Amino acid sequence: MEKLLAVSDQEVLINFTLNSKCRANIRLISLCAASPVAFKVQTSSPHKFLVNPPSGLVPPLSQTTLQIILKPQNQIPPTFPRSPSDRFLIKTAVCDSAESVNSWFLTVPDGSTQDVKFKVAFVGPFLLKHAVSEGDLNAVKNIIKRQKSVVAELSTKEGESLFRVATELANSENMISLLLQAGLRIDARVKTDDLNSFYKGWTELHVAVVFDRTEEILSLVKMKNYDSLNCRDKEGRTPLHLAVNKGSIRCAKVLLESGADKDAKNNDGRTALHNAAANGDPRMAEMLIEMGADPTIKDDRGRSCFDVARDKGYIEVLAILERGEAVLMAARRGELDQLEALLDQGASMNYPDQYGLTALHTAAIKGHKHVVLLLIEYGADLECCDNEGHVPLHLAVEGGSLETVEVLLDNGANANARSRNGASPLYMAQAMGYDRISQLLVKRGASSSSHSLPTSPSLLSSVVL
Repeated sequence: MEKLLAVSDQEVLINFTLNSKCRANIRLISLCAASPVAFKVQTSSPHKFLVNPPSGLVPPLSQTTLQIILKPQNQIPPTFPRSPSDRFLIKTAVCDSAESVNSWFLTVPDGSTQDVKFKVAFVGPFLLKHAVSEGDLNAVKNIIKRQKSVVAELSTKEGESLFRVATELANSENMISLLLQAGLRIDARVKTDDLNSFYKGWTELHVAVVFDRTEEILSLVKMKNYDSLNCRDKEGRTPLHLAVNKGSIRCAKVLLESGADKDAKNNDGRTALHNAAANGDPRMAEMLIEMGADPTIKDDRGRSCFDVARDKGYIEVLAILERGEAVLMAARRGELDQLEALLDQGASMNYPDQYGLTALHTAAIKGHKHVVLLLIEYGADLECCDNEGHVPLHLAVEGGSLETVEVLLDNGANANARSRNGASPLYMAQAMGYDRISQLLVKRGASSSSHSLPTSPSLLSSVVL
């Protein structure tokens, strides 16, 4: 039997406050195109909840809103945010009658109705403050998970009060970290030294990231040396890890553009991209991929970003990661139409494999000059480097394709690029006996002046075949 109604949420969120009526809405969505759908709402806790309306008709392919009302409660829920004892069941059936739905349901034969269920979760600032005061880190995490804005919407005064409560806890470090990353607002008078007394490793840059202070980040980057971008707290987290955890694309991008290590690992071996995948943040994942983050890196449990996104059911993040793999595969195989379709859909050209090879590298070594041209038209970086410092021109030389080398040079590739071990494209061409490629490189300005050279050219063909 096809489903007649769907609910907008499988869990209704109720902002709980003591001794007050608390209300929440949930939408019933008709999936039936031919007839109205009758519904009747039942609850496992009728002494606590009212529903308005308790029954009714939903027109074909339309929707209606139910208001769930929690009667004033003089005690905090025994468990929250999830309330295992409070559940709702909606009986549904096709109904063309305009008579009272309640009485109509009494005449419906057993087995001819469909049941739709949803659960209850108690959230809101009151319970958040209570959970913090009790040091219940798990409850705080679950409230924030369900109601992401609950911390950020507190006033600065409320935020500072909550901060002071958190500092007095036995597990203050973890609690404060959780609240700050969720957007807790406190006055700038709270100094970095104060936070460092809890974190034993947070630097000014960590703090600036947590408070989303982009201008301060830029200022600190200019003042400090390059290594400060990758400074770590006691959990091994760099400022980039915190920016990703907080969901601040702006801060993350500033850090990356300033030279932060995009693949730095924390103490668990997780990169910033692991965190984006675990958070189900497709925009962050896409930005990190665009900036060259490596999704194939495995954490200390042997899990890649693909594994994390797949295990958590984050289909959109997984699709972004897999589109990058598809771009690499299309470039490697020379599938021009497939590659163009992927790029038109917004897939990243900068997705690297475990060797740091991008689509332009793989197309270059394979000699797919038309793919190389397409990637250049879409803005591919001619100077992108793999893990050994090879640019696409190095790989085009290694692949022995004169036409592909010429395409890259025509479009501005540096004829004197050097890999990490000092090899130039000309050195590689001469070492591999490619006379025509050597002549072309010299004609286009490649220098044969003496410099430190490796004893043998780097061979990468087996990597990309």
